[in-house]
Amino acid sequence: MKEEILSRIQKKFPLVPKPFKVIADELEMSEEEVLAILQDQKKKNIIRQTSAIFDTKRLGYTSSLVAFKIPEEKISAAVKIINAHPGISHNYERNHEFNIWFTLAVAPDSKLGLDKTLEILSDLTEAQEYIMLPTLKLFKINVKLNTTGKDEKKEKVKKVIHKDIDLSPLHHQIIRKAQYNIEMVSEPFKAIIDELNIDYDKFFSILAELQEAGVMRRFASILNHRKAGFNANAMVVWDVEEGEKGEEIGAIAAAFSAVSHCYLRPKYSNWPYNLFTMVHGKTTEETNGIIAEMEKEIESKTHMPLYSSREFKKVRIEYFTPAFEAWEAQHIS
Repeated sequence: MKEEILSRIQKKFPLVPKPFKVIADELEMSEEEVLAILQDQKKKNIIRQTSAIFDTKRLGYTSSLVAFKIPEEKISAAVKIINAHPGISHNYERNHEFNIWFTLAVAPDSKLGLDKTLEILSDLTEAQEYIMLPTLKLFKINVKLNTTGKDEKKEKVKKVIHKDIDLSPLHHQIIRKAQYNIEMVSEPFKAIIDELNIDYDKFFSILAELQEAGVMRRFASILNHRKAGFNANAMVVWDVEEGEKGEEIGAIAAAFSAVSHCYLRPKYSNWPYNLFTMVHGKTTEETNGIIAEMEKEIESKTHMPLYSSREFKKVRIEYFTPAFEAWEAQHIS
């Protein structure tokens, strides 16, 4: 039953006053039993975070995947420097000469911008070389680990058209609150509505507006991959045709349920791979098997799985906080 609950909270978290009662009713359990299991999973760090997941770009932030080439003896110092930037959400060591991979975002009011920020980080870390890999086309971003083993190998990836929205002060207030971890208690949203002096209907209607506008991707739990038993997670990069053909191939790759992230990114003279897919499995054999199945359907000149050997940082960016401005003030000469 634990696996069923973990599957449920990853996919579509009930946005109601008592979400765990809804899950309990679906699974024919008591709310207390569901909460006890989730509190235990949270205590064991299997559940990493349960919160709103916002779209960095739709909030006005500029972001990119970045790969640094750092000498082995300088990795430790470099990681501390990189991780200190508030716009770093993920940072891994991977099995390639470009060995340090991270995502970087800068705020809408950034004085430095993305390019200059990267130049500063490159200088500070003494990177030998780096490549910036912004998203050209997003096909899928949806981390749902198959905890039950019952998920289909393929899934339909819906194409969503977002509504335009002007963010009001209340939208901003709710974004600031909903981005943080909720407690595993009967009414996890009560503290937010009490603090903002609004009712549940208003709170959930604002979240619905944010989701319709693509500002909030979804509200869900994210699991700690390794703690949940998914120990072989590979970023598989593919050299595929560009243009319309590349988009067709990207859609094929995104349909695999084990793929959580799928993007087209630019090619460079020193980096020929433009299709990026994150593939999750419990063992290297399982992950390699999924990649082999993908290879049968994906037309590519070549591909390469980049396994993460070390995780240095994996957090949610804290939006609309003074940390970005403070970092820039420290580093603007």
